[in-house]
Amino acid sequence: MKQKITFKLCLAMLGLLLSFSAGAQEVIIEQLKYTLYDDGTAIVVAANTSTISGEIVIPESVENNNNTYRVTTIGVMAFNSCSGLTAITIPNSVTTIGVFAFKNCTGLTSITIPNSVTTIREQAFDYCIGLTSITIGNSVTEIYYRAFASCRGLTSITIPNSVTTIGEEAFAYCE
Repeated sequence: MKQKITFKLCLAMLGLLLSFSAGAQEVIIEQLKYTLYDDGTAIVVAANTSTISGEIVIPESVENNNNTYRVTTIGVMAFNSCSGLTAITIPNSVTTIGVFAFKNCTGLTSITIPNSVTTIREQAFDYCIGLTSITIGNSVTEIYYRAFASCRGLTSITIPNSVTTIGEEAFAYCE
């Protein structure tokens, strides 16, 4: 009985995954790769970490084939180990900063997270050793495990009253 339930659950999950990816396409626009969805949303999924330097401005929306897609998420590992990145502008359309999104961005010096963001996922800014200043917008409710861990240069952070959950080691090793 347990095997049948587990098998059915696996099939249901596979179907759910396929339905999410069926209406998606990946495109590269300037230096960023996006996954575009049929519902009109987009996720930043990757940056060319070897060529990015200085400041990056993520747009609120991107266009492809005469369609406009609203950028809502900075995806898992999108800017991971992008050491040349010194500043990032996150638009007011983004609601989630994904797992490892900016991990090891050692050149990043300050970050302002806009009011649209509600969730900062696990290790999103882990080991951003050059990060000295963080301003978190008024809509963030959750800061996950090690989100800002090992940000050794951190001297200033503003956490709004909207934050209800701060995960374990969220600011571990911030000297």
